[in-house]
Amino acid sequence: MALPALRRPPPALALLLLWVTGQAAPVAGLGLDPESELHIERRSVPTECPRAVRPGDFVRYHYVGSLRDGRRFDASYDRDSTFNAFVGKGQLISGMDQALVGMCVNERRFVTIPPKLAYGSEGVAGMIPPDSVLHFDVLLVDLWSPEDQVQIHTYFKPASCPRTVQVSDFVRYHCNGTFLDGTLFDSSHNRMKTYDTYVGIGWLIPGMDAGLLGMCVGERRVITIPPFLAYGEAGDGKDIPGQASLVFDVLLLDLHNPKDSISVENQVVPEGCERRSRSGDFMRYHYNGTLLDGSPFDSSYRRNRTFDTYVGQGYVIPGMDQGLLGMCIGERRRIVVPPHLGYGEEGRGNIPGSAVLVFDVQVVDFHNPSDSVNITSHYRPPDCSVRSQKGDFLKYHYNASLLDGTLLASTWNLGKTHNVVLGFGQVVLGVDMGLREMCVGERRTVVIPPHLGYGEAGVGEVPGSAVLVFDIELLELVAGLPEGYMFVWTGEVSPSLFEEIDKDGDGAVLLEEFSEYIHAQVASGKGKLAPGFDAEMIVKNMFTNQDRNGDGAVTAAEFKLKDQEAEHDEL
Repeated sequence: MALPALRRPPPALALLLLWVTGQAAPVAGLGLDPESELHIERRSVPTECPRAVRPGDFVRYHYVGSLRDGRRFDASYDRDSTFNAFVGKGQLISGMDQALVGMCVNERRFVTIPPKLAYGSEGVAGMIPPDSVLHFDVLLVDLWSPEDQVQIHTYFKPASCPRTVQVSDFVRYHCNGTFLDGTLFDSSHNRMKTYDTYVGIGWLIPGMDAGLLGMCVGERRVITIPPFLAYGEAGDGKDIPGQASLVFDVLLLDLHNPKDSISVENQVVPEGCERRSRSGDFMRYHYNGTLLDGSPFDSSYRRNRTFDTYVGQGYVIPGMDQGLLGMCIGERRRIVVPPHLGYGEEGRGNIPGSAVLVFDVQVVDFHNPSDSVNITSHYRPPDCSVRSQKGDFLKYHYNASLLDGTLLASTWNLGKTHNVVLGFGQVVLGVDMGLREMCVGERRTVVIPPHLGYGEAGVGEVPGSAVLVFDIELLELVAGLPEGYMFVWTGEVSPSLFEEIDKDGDGAVLLEEFSEYIHAQVASGKGKLAPGFDAEMIVKNMFTNQDRNGDGAVTAAEFKLKDQEAEHDEL
């Protein structure tokens, strides 16, 4: 029930104590007659009392009212609603107006009010007899003043605060919402979902709009909001009663503005950057991906594998497409991507909606599909008249590495050369190209794009789509044969060649006779086999080409020299 006001002045002693201390005495009217004096017992007082009730404040409190014989005549608890009123403005009986002054939120008082400060000789029909002394068990749960504003208490602020919340920013934050007495009415932590909203454009209650301004990501603050800047007299119709002060303990996780573009912070830029990434390049890079508050959501390092993609072609989120342009191999940079250039309002996987993303990137390598082999000669001997070409047999040393310097293989470390015949697919195409036009003693560096190396799949320790770097020194060159030949005569060919080969004169040359003769010509310098190949295999192929009917013997009718052939058979 509402307690009608009686405007009788309080006792002089009680008024004096309230004026001097701002709080009621622990026991007001001690030793005085409860029939005529106000009696206050502070049964429970909180450890901290940042603010006490003053005349003119609005209060919300629970109470149980009883008569002297213990019979209860009223209780706010029965209505499951606090009693709400201004103090000192005649909305309460005089005794209660005085008893509430000086109370702290969560303080409990036992108050005895004499009839002259309550309902006097009239009482309340059917409830409070005339001249009744009233006993109230009071618990204060809320207080505020019409002059109050939003109160902000920052209890943690990060050392670095490059940006603070401004009007029209979009923020993501966690908060616990309580009443002034500490009762929890909401928690984003319990829902395991941030509160996401624009600030300063009316999406929030006015007090929260004001309380979030100026916050840094990672900052923690307590925002206390009077009801006229919150849900007012009506409350929210669910959990928040009318005229309730609200306390929000806020942790700001993220902020951006819809007008934001990406931001780039170059952390390490290597010296001598000869080339920077451009749209259409294919890039391999490592990254750590975090939210703006530092929470990790992904890392290529954890997978022990680079992220490989085309740049500027829409294969990655727009913010990364922009942020990866203009980078050098080996460069490290931080790319901050607003959500409208990231994963938007929906998010993805463990990336929440409307999240700002932070990528710490290290470029391992990049190339363009139009790239060819790049050759840099570091040393060339004065006499460089004989240069390598297709068919030549080469012996060379090399160090093979990735563009970031990771060593893959080294013939120097193995203590033996690598030997190949140019143009016969014995090495990857890029190495074959890089070995052309070299002279013995020359040293060069050959940079090979993956489409001329080991491609998208890679091989062994060579990752897919990797650019390769070969540091090469040519040690020996044996000139090859003309294209299409595996054996040539170095002098005049005998007009009785078949007869010379057919030593037993039976008119049929067997493989053993053929092989013996060819090797003898090579040994005497009259003939030459293609270098770098299995000699026996070459001879066998030559014999097979001459043995046209495949019977294991070559007759004079089958035997022909190369210039007698319509197609290029041996001899």
